[in-house]
Amino acid sequence: MYYPIIRKALFQLDPERAHELTFHQLRRITGTPLEFLIRQSVPTKPVSCMGLSFKNPLGLAAGLDKDGECIDAFGAMGFGFVEVGTVTPRPQPGNDKPRLFRIVEAEGLINRMGFNNQGVDNLVENVKKSHFGGILGINIGKNKDTPVEQGKDDYLICMDKVYPYAGYIAINISSPNTPGLRSLQYGEALDDLLAAIKNKQQELHARHHKYVPVAVKIAPDLSEEELIQIADSLVRHNIDGVIATNTTLDRKLIQGLNYCEQMGGLSGRPLQASSTEVIRRLSIELQGRLPIIGVGGIDSLMAAREKMAAGASLVQIYSGFIFHGPRLIKDIVNYI
Repeated sequence: MYYPIIRKALFQLDPERAHELTFHQLRRITGTPLEFLIRQSVPTKPVSCMGLSFKNPLGLAAGLDKDGECIDAFGAMGFGFVEVGTVTPRPQPGNDKPRLFRIVEAEGLINRMGFNNQGVDNLVENVKKSHFGGILGINIGKNKDTPVEQGKDDYLICMDKVYPYAGYIAINISSPNTPGLRSLQYGEALDDLLAAIKNKQQELHARHHKYVPVAVKIAPDLSEEELIQIADSLVRHNIDGVIATNTTLDRKLIQGLNYCEQMGGLSGRPLQASSTEVIRRLSIELQGRLPIIGVGGIDSLMAAREKMAAGASLVQIYSGFIFHGPRLIKDIVNYI
């Protein structure tokens, strides 16, 4: 009801400033009588995935709440699961500003944030304070100044710290905004990383007497051959799930629009078709051996259904949520 008015005001501001202001207000009202302004009643539609029971199949994608500051607020809006991060072992400021751009005509965003976050220890403290009743995913990455060949050490550090508090852990090797990161999606580098992550997961399972699934987030800008190789690696290393997809470097659908030439990853409506095609190809290759979480361009019930028809067990939103607000959650969960 209120969001079209709020959006009009927020879209007058720089995108990153609008984000900061929104999070400030969400923190202020969560847990107070004013929480009614964001709380929504959505039906329970349980989904079993990765050995976990999700209240409904719609989640918030990583990137919006990098430091886990507003987990309870997003829970109040009706998300069945919330994925926070990407978080790195040490705090880092991210890339230079401006680094976030609205492609309003296309309902898309370009970001080159660069894993700006307050570090994994801060995230864990925020998670401890939350009371979210759904599944919490924690998305982890490497620090920008960590050489790619030592990148797996950063993932293992983060795994060790978030494991007791995560419903599942997402391994981000597909952001286009950290130099060299996407190289971890290929060949020996991927096998080496997955082997280390699986060994760490088994060690932490024994230590904490709790099994926390691990999902790997991949890019949409992969060839069919690369997707086949990634699927094979995920299966061989007994990874629990795959998140498809991250943002794209492809600009074909936004040519001629404001900010179309900005560097960074494109998300939102322009990503819907290519992300869904990656899910479809993955689903054919995986044959149900591990589940797919579908994300990229979901801006409506139909877009969510397209992802699930292509083979996704769960879906996530981010840019669509920015453009359409909390009502989008209700529209999807009610009828998905």
